[in-house]
Amino acid sequence: MARPYTGLAVDLSVAVVAFVVSVGVLSSGGFGTPDPGMRGLDQVAVVVGALATLPLAARRFAPLTVYLLTALATGLLLYLRYPFELPLGAAIAAYEVARAYGDAGRTRRLVAMTAVAAFVPFLTFVYTLAGVHLEAIVSGLLLWVAIFVGLWIAGDRARLRRERLAGLEEQARRSLRDAERERRLAVAEERTRIARELHDSAGHAINVILVQAGAARLLQERDPAGSRQAIAAIEDVARATITEIDRLVHALREDDPAVPPPPADPGALAELLSEQRSDGLVLTSEVRGEPRPLPRGVAWAAYRILQEALTNAARHGTGTAHVTVDHKPDAVELAVRNPVPESSRTFATVPAGSSDLPAGDAPGTSGASHGIIGMRERATLLGGSFEARADHGTFWLRARLPFDGSGR
Repeated sequence: MARPYTGLAVDLSVAVVAFVVSVGVLSSGGFGTPDPGMRGLDQVAVVVGALATLPLAARRFAPLTVYLLTALATGLLLYLRYPFELPLGAAIAAYEVARAYGDAGRTRRLVAMTAVAAFVPFLTFVYTLAGVHLEAIVSGLLLWVAIFVGLWIAGDRARLRRERLAGLEEQARRSLRDAERERRLAVAEERTRIARELHDSAGHAINVILVQAGAARLLQERDPAGSRQAIAAIEDVARATITEIDRLVHALREDDPAVPPPPADPGALAELLSEQRSDGLVLTSEVRGEPRPLPRGVAWAAYRILQEALTNAARHGTGTAHVTVDHKPDAVELAVRNPVPESSRTFATVPAGSSDLPAGDAPGTSGASHGIIGMRERATLLGGSFEARADHGTFWLRARLPFDGSGR
């Protein structure tokens, strides 16, 4: 990365070099045979020569102003009959104007082009006021016409190269963000698969344990051997289940060992919004009520529902979303609204204003449908509510997670 003051140091160096060269030209009497009517180097020449060159140090900040100042100072030197045949400051400033104003809008570009194109007519007018015969300098004026046309073309090409480079850099950054987002989505999908596998495995094992425990209780008096066999089966199933859970949890940790469970404090949701913004999602948010620590189950569900909603907005929407988090006395409510591009509006068959989308009618691919199913399940398990709606090119969802459900 370039140091902060490198560009300013270069500009200062260019201004100083231009000043030294200009003073050298003034002191030598110009190019060719010296004109007896020309004035020699004096304090006025040095001061005006400084005005004609040293403002170049600020040419990147105010290119048109610097150009006008150096051009006027050049004209003043020529009017005072100094041999200033090399207007280096005005030439460099003209190049910077072309580089800066080439894409500045039609009016500003026209003003900049007019200012640069007027330089040689301005010199002609100054020479006329100074009593110089134009026949003697017409070749020099034509040379400066060619030079300034070339400077404008060179500056405009430099602008185009700069814009092309900036576009490539932005495209590279966008590709990196997209790749990282896809990686995270793949990890999230794999974790969802593992979580469902864990749910199925543990649920089956618990059912077996319940059956065997009931059998052991019934056989305890009349068939002790059968009761012991049922208890042994419970031990085997529990041991196998623990092994399976350890395997799945280990797989989860291998995916991303640095990601802890979502914390219950209110900063978790704000942190999630910040992460989504850094991933490239254009996000606006509104927080209502007083944020406070949430019950663990509610915090987990709120985090995952918001994460899934924003993931869908990034993947299937236009890359923008608005989030509302409402902290009520007995619940937390989430609302996410995002526009959906024309190509992703698979919910077009759903009547506008329908209060709840079927799982198969969620916007985007089937992955979004599964996400909506999962969000609805999380809200339902807490005794809350979940609603998704597609309406006139906008997809939004709302979830209410009460504190008095099973989330404590």
